[in-house]
Parts: sequence; C-alpha cells; structure tokens
Amino acid sequence: MALRFFNTYSRRVEEFKPRKTNAVDLYTCGPTVYSRAHIGNFRAYIFEDLLQRHLEARGLKVHRVMNITDVDDKTIRGAREAKIPLQKFTQQFKDAFFEDAEKLRIKPANEYPAATDQKYVDKMIAMIGDLISKGLAYQADDKSVYYRIKSFPNYGKLAHFNLDELQSTGRVKHDEYDKEHVGDFALWKAWDQDDGDVKWDSPWGPGRPGWHIECSAMATALLGDQIDIHCGGVDNIFPHHEAEIAQSEGVTGKKFVNYWLHCAHLLVDGQKMAKSLGNFYTVPDVTAKGFTGRELRYALMRVHYRTQLNFTWDGMNEALESLGRIDDWLERLRGVGENAERPTSNVERQTGSDFEDALDDDLNISAALGFLFETIRETNRAMDEKKLDEKTAAGWLDWWERINQTLRFESDGAELPDDVKKLAEARLQARLAKDFRKSDELRDQLNALGWEARDTKDGQKITRRAGAK
Repeated sequence: MALRFFNTYSRRVEEFKPRKTNAVDLYTCGPTVYSRAHIGNFRAYIFEDLLQRHLEARGLKVHRVMNITDVDDKTIRGAREAKIPLQKFTQQFKDAFFEDAEKLRIKPANEYPAATDQKYVDKMIAMIGDLISKGLAYQADDKSVYYRIKSFPNYGKLAHFNLDELQSTGRVKHDEYDKEHVGDFALWKAWDQDDGDVKWDSPWGPGRPGWHIECSAMATALLGDQIDIHCGGVDNIFPHHEAEIAQSEGVTGKKFVNYWLHCAHLLVDGQKMAKSLGNFYTVPDVTAKGFTGRELRYALMRVHYRTQLNFTWDGMNEALESLGRIDDWLERLRGVGENAERPTSNVERQTGSDFEDALDDDLNISAALGFLFETIRETNRAMDEKKLDEKTAAGWLDWWERINQTLRFESDGAELPDDVKKLAEARLQARLAKDFRKSDELRDQLNALGWEARDTKDGQKITRRAGAK
C-alpha cells in the first residue's frame, strides 16, 4: 500500500510523494520553554515520533528538525518574574524536555535549533528585510515590523477562513497603534522596558523577533526553501503555521510545505487540560503515580492522531494491562522459538503486512494495534494447543523486532523506580542464598508497592500490576 496522509492544507488524504528519492525533510514544532512541557504537548511529539519511525520503516531517510522557542512573551515574562537571565530561565525547561522525551522513547531529531541562536536571528532579520523590500511588510508607528497579510493572496488557505472575518490574534501587541489590518502580525517587536536586556540590534532599531518568523527562519536555514512534511498540534494551524507559509513563501516565491499534518487536542477526563481544573499533568506527574514512560507512551499513542484523546488514570491502567499482554506473549514465544533459526530474507513470513499497511493509511495506529493484539490472541491459542512450532515462533519474534522499531513498546527493565530496584535485587540475592522466607517477604513488599515478582527460567521478572496506583 502506498503511504497516504491527511493534508490539512487540502483537507484530503493524499498519497505521499517525497521531493527527493528515498529521503524526507520533516519539520516539527517543538516546545516553548517557559515551563515544563505537559502531556498534551507530548501527545503531539509522540505522534511525530511514530510518523518518523514509520517513514524509516518504509525505507525512507528522514531529516527531522524540531525547534526550541526560547524567546517570546512568556519566556521573557517568566525570566523577569524569576529575576534570572533569560538563558538560565529557559535552560531548566530545555533540560526537562529532553529528559521527558528520552523517558517516552522519542527518537532525537537531527537538529534542535534555538530561536536565540545568533545565526538564526541573523536569518530572521534578513527575511524581514526581504519582506519589506517586496512590500509584504512595513514598520508601524510603534517601531515594530508587521506582515501585510492582504498582500499575500493565499493567507488563510491552511486554516480555511475568510480574511475579512479575521480578528486580532495572540502573540501580538494590543492595537494601541495604527496597523493596516487587525490581522497583521509582528515580524519584529520593538524593544520596550518589559523586555529588559533581551534585545538584538536590527535595521529597525533594537528588539526581538516575532514568534512566527522564528520557525520560518530555522526551517528554511536547515531544510531549505521547500519541505516535505510540517507537523504540529491543531492549535498551531492558526495563526502560527498560517504565518509561516506567508513569510516563507513571501521570501522564496516557492511552495513552502507539501504536506501539513496536525495532531488533535488531548483532553483529561473529558475536559480541556488546565491548572485551574487540577487536571494539568506533566510526565513526572504521571510517573509519580507509579507508571513508566513506556506506559505513558502507549497511552498517548494508541488513538489516531487526528482524533481527540481522552487521558484518564483508568486509561493508564489499560495501557499497563496491554503492555503486560505483550510482555507475556513475548516471553511465551521466546520459550518456544528461542532455539530456532531466525527466518532469512528469502523465507516467506507468515505474518503478512497488515500492521505496516494500517500505518501506511494515515498512521492508523488503532488498526495496527488491533492487528497486533489479534495476532497475540491467535498465537497464544496456538501455543495453548501445542500447535506453534519453533520456526513459526521465531518468525513472529522476527516480525515483532521489526514493528517494535516503530512502536518502541518492549520492556527493557531499566524503568523500575529506585526503591523497586533495591527490593528486586535483595529478593534475587535471597533466592540465591536459598532464604525463601526472606524472598517471600520481599515479594510481599513489592506487591504492596504495586509490582509483581515472577520467577522464570530466564530469571526474575519484575512487572507492574494492573490497577496498582
């Protein structure tokens, strides 16, 4: 099956055709580092990770860029309130983002450009100058520079709205000056006292770049004038991605992005996530409940990216149970097929391509997981009935290794909390010393913490118990 994706620009599912043979340029909007990224942010990042891994599984080399927005109104305000330099303020949240991304098994991008890097600021200033020279931008009375949206005929086509109905949008200053159009957005924000020492020199006076121009500059600097795929959350469609198109195409005269993919919102218990509602969660908030990064990865990935996902603690327990089924299945398969010779490339696999075909269809992860769990049911039944031979088991293990490069669901045993690791090691030593009374006591302590210790022919296995908090 050919790869197909829903293109936000056309509002249609289209066959994916990369611009270059066997290579894809992918730009993904990264975090704005004024606070720790929340699980709604990571729902989008995990969708983008699934996209990259599936493209690679289909033999494409992916060049992925994810930006870090480390200067905007929120970061400046946060640094001012914390009374520390902007760079020191944002660095803590950059570090937290990479820590959380690793915990969720998100593959690192090729580059993580930061908006404050001087080479990208220089690129932003050059692009703004180009837009002014073409009559697409102007400096207003407040000394800031704005994009003249009425000069770009395609403005609004990504979001599919009528320009005449446009209202003032976020991340621009209030209309205390005479803009040409209420929707004209800031390319360069003139310095004011609230910015403190956050400023760069420019032909229009000291100031800082607007949010939108940052991504246009970083994307084109690293990937070129034209990009295969650009991703983000649905909240990025307007004004951010709409502005990116206007800026980039205004400078280059070329189509900026061929395929726009956007991830739907994450809800929590059926409501929008908000600190005021007490349902605002970060990755550490979830792991503090005893769940692991791979369990959260499963919970955030299991629903199609264009469908709203409702996060609940019951859903986390369902993720735990589902991964437990996979773990148990793999253990059984290895017990049957561990001594069998792995299938070679010219051996016909009994597995087919249903899993990959589902992901080819606009990353239909629900169908792909449905096929995985149907496979688990069928092979478990065959093993119960002693009808699964070593070669067939080895074939399924080979298939799993292939699809796990995309899913990254398999347990690696490295995510146990420190207190659980200590109890597990103590129990192992007790069993080696044949102190079975002590071993049983330690098993009970693990159970009280929500973990189960099982003794197998491959050694002790420690797993989370479904329903444990």
